[in-house]
Amino acid sequence: MGESEASAMRNGGTILISTCAAVLLGTAACAPAGDSGPPPEKPRRAPLPPPALSITPAHGAKRVPPDTGIGLKVTGGEITSVSVTDAKGREVPGRLAADGTWRPAWPFKPSSAYTVRAQAAAPDGGKTVTERAAFTTLKPKRVLETGMSPLEGEKVGVGMPIQLLLSKPVTTQKDRAAVERSLTVHMSKPVEGAWSWVSDREVQYRPRTYWPVGEKVTVVAHMAGLRIGRDVWGAKDRTVHFTVGPRHITTINNKTHRAVVRSNGKVVKTIPVSLGKPGYESYSGTMIAQEKAPDFLMDSATIGIPGEYLHRTKWNVRLTYSGMFFHAAPWSVGDQGRRNVSHGCVNASTANAHWFYNFTQRGDIIKITGTSRKLRFGNGPTPWTKTWEEWLAGSALKTSTDTSPGGTSTDA
Repeated sequence: MGESEASAMRNGGTILISTCAAVLLGTAACAPAGDSGPPPEKPRRAPLPPPALSITPAHGAKRVPPDTGIGLKVTGGEITSVSVTDAKGREVPGRLAADGTWRPAWPFKPSSAYTVRAQAAAPDGGKTVTERAAFTTLKPKRVLETGMSPLEGEKVGVGMPIQLLLSKPVTTQKDRAAVERSLTVHMSKPVEGAWSWVSDREVQYRPRTYWPVGEKVTVVAHMAGLRIGRDVWGAKDRTVHFTVGPRHITTINNKTHRAVVRSNGKVVKTIPVSLGKPGYESYSGTMIAQEKAPDFLMDSATIGIPGEYLHRTKWNVRLTYSGMFFHAAPWSVGDQGRRNVSHGCVNASTANAHWFYNFTQRGDIIKITGTSRKLRFGNGPTPWTKTWEEWLAGSALKTSTDTSPGGTSTDA
C-alpha cells in the first residue's frame, strides 16, 4: 500500500468516524425528554378547613312556632344531609329548599320535641362536620279542634260528602286556602273532586259526580300545627277510612205519590208515600240520607209550630237538618199513594218504612220532584244542590283533583 493510499484510508477512516459520531450525536439529540429523568413534583395544596354549620332554631330552643322552617347556614362547604326526628325517633318528611331552609311536609305538632341532624362537607370532598339541635314547639293558648264525617270504617252511599267540622271560624281566603291544602283524599279509583266551604266552620268534599261503587277512600286532615289567624293552632291530625256501598237512588214524585227505589240501576221496590200538605210542602231537590234512628220524638216546636204535634215515630231516615224525614206513619196509610197529609216528611207504612230503613246507607241519594219548595244549600249535607261550577266557586283554591274526566249523573 502506497503512502497516498494509506493517507487516503486514514483520511477515509477519519471521515467515517466523524460521520458515525455525527449520527450518534444526532440520535442523542432526538431522544425523548423522559429519558433524562422524572419531572419535578408539583407542590401539594393544603386541605381545606372543615366547613362551619349552624342550625336555627338553636339547640335547646323552646316555644318554637309549629310552622317554622329549619334554617341551615354553612360556610366553606355544602350541606350533604338533613334529618329531623320526633321524640319517638320517627323521621319527619320534608325537603331542603334552595335558600338553605328545610321545611316539613306538614307543620310540626304543637307541644312536641324534635331533633335536627345536619351534615356539611368541604367542596373538595375533604373534611365534614355534623351538627345537632333539639327544640320544642309551643303549647298554644287557643286551639282549633276538628270533627270528620263519614265515620271511621263506615260504608256509605254514592252521594256522601266528606265533612270537616271546625271548632272556630275560618273567615279569610288565606286561612281557608291553608286548611284546604292541609287536606288529602286518597282513592282506590281516582275521580275528580273538590273541597267547598259551606260555612266558616265547615268545608266539604264531593266528587264531580257520585262516588264509584266499591270506592275505598282515605282522608287525612293534617291540622296539627296549622296556624289560623294570629294565635290559633290546629290541635291534631285526623284520619278517616271509608268505603262506598251499592248505588242506591230513590226518586219520589209528588204527582204520583210514589217512591221508586233503585239499587245499581235496578228497581228493587216501589213504595206508596204521602208528602207535605199545603202550607207544609216537602222540599224538592237532591238530598242524601243524613242519619238513621229506629225511634225518634217528633216535636213540631223544633220547626217553629209548637203544639201542632208531639209523638214518636219509627224507622226514621233524616233528609234535612230542618227536620224532614222518611219515616213510618201508620196513621196515614189510607192517604199514602193518593194525597199529601204530612207536615213535610215522607210518610210510609210501618212495613215499608222498616224495609227502607234497613236498605238505606248514609249518603244514599233521595230525589224529590214536583213540590213548590226547593231544597236550599246548607240544610244538612246538600252538595248536590249545586252545579260543579258553583261547587268549585266555594273553594278558596278554586281547583279540583283532576284525576279523571268528569260527567253528569244519569240516574232518574
